[in-house]
Parts: sequence; structure tokens; C-alpha cells
Amino acid sequence: MDQQLLEINHQAVLNTATKHLAREVLPARNTFGGSFPATDIRSQISEAWRFPIIERHGSTPPDPSDAGLNRVTFVTRDRDFGMPEQVSVIGSFAPLYQRFPLQPVLFQGQPTGFRACSLLVPTEQVHVYRYVVDGSLRTDPINPQERSLENGRRWSLFFTEGCSQLITFQPWEARLMARLTEYILPFRTGDGEQFLNNHVNFLDKQTAENRFPFAYKLDNSVGAVNYIDKILSREERHHRVNYQLCLRIIDRLLRQRNSFVEPHLMSRDTYRELYAQMLSGADGDVPGWPYNEFGRPRFFMELLRRHTYTGAFSHPKYGGNAGAAGWEFLASRYPFDWRAALEPPLGRNADYRG
Repeated sequence: MDQQLLEINHQAVLNTATKHLAREVLPARNTFGGSFPATDIRSQISEAWRFPIIERHGSTPPDPSDAGLNRVTFVTRDRDFGMPEQVSVIGSFAPLYQRFPLQPVLFQGQPTGFRACSLLVPTEQVHVYRYVVDGSLRTDPINPQERSLENGRRWSLFFTEGCSQLITFQPWEARLMARLTEYILPFRTGDGEQFLNNHVNFLDKQTAENRFPFAYKLDNSVGAVNYIDKILSREERHHRVNYQLCLRIIDRLLRQRNSFVEPHLMSRDTYRELYAQMLSGADGDVPGWPYNEFGRPRFFMELLRRHTYTGAFSHPKYGGNAGAAGWEFLASRYPFDWRAALEPPLGRNADYRG
């Protein structure tokens, strides 16, 4: 069997599946901001974004090569596919002709109605996949993440830890987000910019990759935009529509104020003024803002601040805090040994595996 395929951990799968999937059909609990109708299976699942299960891979004893691998576990429920005989998964993580069978998940030797398959997939990647159910191709009825390919067909999607490819934002949205977040973080200050210059921007590429992997092109958002891009695809998907609406409004508003410069290239003073206006009063006081389209610009700015700070100082595996630069910045002001609590390669803790 292909080396990617791992033996499934029945108990570990059940620990997740029974919490999030073992529910009878009930009224919708989350339509992900209107992404799915209330009758969709995914609207009735508790935290459907947790599937497939993405985990840090760890061997015993620890192997340095494990740092670049995730254990990806695909989980299905037989009832969602009409009690099939066989289910397997295909995807861009392997040749598409290669099928990986999902095995029944057992409890005390008896089938539970769940099936699972665990594969080793490199970190920092995005993949699409489909299930082959008794010979028919099906998307994942649990995972809310999907992508249309060039032929128009829908495939389910997942990304592994540390992924830097855009999942939610379009390129113009990401550029605009970079400008909005840089005024929220402490790196906008003189001390913050000096820190980035000293610790990242002036390092040669080889040195930077050794000290801050994937951060030698770090900007003042320290990966916060990438973090937000990822959570809007999964756990904060219900806020996706707020970002879509407000970024479109902000782009249009800035172009009205200066029609000669692209919004992401406008001056600091332009963004400073907009930032202050959006936080003014209970709902914001922004001249020219179409309140009939989105009535609370202050709410969006507060949402953006929460996501930005969380991303800048979270575990780097979530896409923000690139190269642990956020922690390094805090340690430069309030000394603490964050490496003692973090797994390699950024830290030195051999017990913690992220």
C-alpha cells in the first residue's frame, strides 16, 4: 500500500466524530453566513469545518522530518451516502487514478456507521478531493469548503498547516487587507518597524529561512492577512460575507476620494483618516459610506481588529504570526522564552507537537 496511507486510530476518530457528527437531523445550527440552505447536511453538523481532520504528524520516537507533514483524516457517515458498500477518496495529493479506501470505524469491534482514512500530506499545501462511492464521484457532504475547477465541476477542498495560498480573499482584497491591518498592529510604530527591519527584513534569505522560516518577505501584518484568509474559510466562515461587503465598499470609497491612485497604494494619512471614521460613534461615521448596504462600519473594524490581533500572535501553524515574529516582537519588549514551549523547528520543546 502507498506510504501515504496510515493506519486509522479508531478511538481518535470517534472522539471527534461523536462530538460533531453523531446527531440526528435537526434544524439548521449554522448556514455559514448563508452559504448553504438550512436543509443542507453541513448546516446541521456541529462545526463541520473540522473535517477532514488536520493534525500535526508525530512519530515515536520523534523524527525531524515530521515537522513538514500533517496527518489528514477523511471521515464520512454511511447514512449520508445511502449505506454504501465501498467508499474511497481521490485527490490532488496523489495521482487521481489512485484511490484510498475508507475503512469502517469500529467500537469494541463493531461498525459505528463512520468510515475513515488517514493520509500523510505535506504542510503548507491546498488540495481538492472527492469521494468514490460505489463507483460514483461525490463531494464531501460534511466539509463546507469547496472549489470549482476550470471544467466547472465542484470539488471539496482542504489546506494543511502553515498554508500561505489564498483560499478566501481575491488578490485585490488581500492587498487592501494588508493596508488595513498594518494600522492595527504594533509594528506600525517606530519601534515595531525597527524590530522588523532588525530581525527579518535586513537578513539575507538563507539566514532568514533558518531563523524565521517562510518569513523573509514578512510585511507589517506578520501574516495576519493570511490567518484571516484561512479562518474565513473554516471556523469564522459566517463572517465571510461581512468581509466581502465591507472590502468592496472600502475599495469603492477610497477610489472616490482619490481616483488617481490604487487603494492599496494610497497614503498612510488616507487610511488613518478612514480608520478613525469607521471607529467614530456607535456605528461609525464615514462620509460617503452606503449605510443601506452595510449599516455598521464600526462593527466591521472591531471584527477586523479581533481577527488581526489573534492572527499576529497565534501559533504559526494557523497561518499568522509568520516565523513566530509576533512572539519575537513581544519577547523583545517583555522578555520570555517562547521557544521553550514550542515544537521544532521554531522552538525546542520535544514534548509538545503543536
